Amino acid sequence: MRLACSPPRIDGRPTIRTFSNPVIAGMFPDPSVCRVGEHYYLACSSFEYFPGVPIFHSRDLVHWEQIGNALDRPTQLHLPPTTPSSGGVYAPTLRHHDGRFHLITSNVPHAGTLVVTSTDPAGPWSDPVRLPGVPGIDPDLAWDDEGTCWCTYAGIRQVRVDLATGAALEAPRRLWSGTPGAQWPEAPHLYRVGDLWYLLIAEGGTEAGHGISVARGPAPDGPFEPCPANPILTHRSTDHPIQNTGHGDLIQAHDGSWWLVFLGTRPRGGTPGWHVLGRETFLAPVTWVDGWPVVGEVGPSMTGGLPAHPLPLPPARDDFDGADLHPQWISVRARPALTHSLKDPPGWLTLHAQDRSLDDASVTFVGRRQQHHSCRVRALVDAGAGRGGLAVRLDEQHHYEVEAGDGEVRVRIRIGPAQQLRASRPLPGGPLVLRIETQASDPSPDHPRQEPDVVRLGYETVDGRFVVLDELDGRYLSTEVAGGFTGRVLGMYATAGTVRFDWLAYDPTE
Repeated sequence: MRLACSPPRIDGRPTIRTFSNPVIAGMFPDPSVCRVGEHYYLACSSFEYFPGVPIFHSRDLVHWEQIGNALDRPTQLHLPPTTPSSGGVYAPTLRHHDGRFHLITSNVPHAGTLVVTSTDPAGPWSDPVRLPGVPGIDPDLAWDDEGTCWCTYAGIRQVRVDLATGAALEAPRRLWSGTPGAQWPEAPHLYRVGDLWYLLIAEGGTEAGHGISVARGPAPDGPFEPCPANPILTHRSTDHPIQNTGHGDLIQAHDGSWWLVFLGTRPRGGTPGWHVLGRETFLAPVTWVDGWPVVGEVGPSMTGGLPAHPLPLPPARDDFDGADLHPQWISVRARPALTHSLKDPPGWLTLHAQDRSLDDASVTFVGRRQQHHSCRVRALVDAGAGRGGLAVRLDEQHHYEVEAGDGEVRVRIRIGPAQQLRASRPLPGGPLVLRIETQASDPSPDHPRQEPDVVRLGYETVDGRFVVLDELDGRYLSTEVAGGFTGRVLGMYATAGTVRFDWLAYDPTE
């Protein structure tokens, strides 16, 4: 990839004087970005969820709209029940070259490295080409002036590849090990800027030690000299509200300015702090000093930016009236056609159970990422022919749910090996509105182990009153407790028979 250094240009539109970080909230980690003219496209990791690799579009790097998923067919993405939580699709790289979009990623542990292409980032994307000669994760693509494709991956290793066949053209070589003593050199991205090649990597692990470092050299394969100011971005050992900053991708905007998209977390509560939304996508300005990229100040509120292209707020409520589900909806590992329908009857999402609980790897589940610390989710549910409801899911061993069926409405939880029926009441007759609320907690010196949030689960009466069946500490649905790389997903499920959902509404309350 060649990126030219050119002076900024302002086109007369009002610039974004302030914007909020993250620019894509919720579990959208490992961002990779590319530009075509004045349009920007971004891809993120999706792990054990199907469809895989959400694709976003923006005109200003701040306002993003999900336009599809790159891996949305079983022929592209196979995640069998043996796929562990936080396994699956890792760290894509999205690039535009010779009129086509190229997306390279890894399916761990089953399918290895793969590439899909498309002329339209909204899809459809091609069936994958496998790259058996690229054995690592976090693969990157870059092309030199002769058209040779260079694939660099975690380690930091590199090999020239033929994307048409997936063949490696040589044995992998090690490029650069990153900062001495730093663990997990990964997430490489290679760029040509002027006459030099820049190698951007993440290191320190994707937790509190995370950071970004850079090196430069005369050719795609180096030799590379490290930046004397490495790491160029890290929040390790600070009290900054944005933590775990790393795994970034550089982009030169159409006005000549430079930016970095990267992942971070927003921990809350007392020590050690719990992040519940997963790793999110943040944005920071970049300047060049003595031939090195310098990342500007990162904060929840930012100033400056490109000419603004705001987007309308997405509808709070999905009435399931379309022919297909919106691309925001994801399922656990797979979404077999026999498990869901938008036509039985029309205007309802009908789920057919195939596993008995949310503890199971193939549970029938359709959800969306939680994107706000305080939010309300409501759904009109008809469980007369089965059992199911609403859940807050982190993985098979960490979830809370409120469900209807068998003449009752009840709250169940699982935290590691512990499972419990927390509350139950006789079920009101007919369909009812189930409801989950999360409420962020405010830190307090008098409560040093304060939870990051509370989760309330229950149902609504016919006059709209919220009957809270249980209120739970939210820390147990956090990465710091459960481990892994994902964040919370809120959604609908069926664990017996058939359960129908007329609508689901997601409302931020913060």
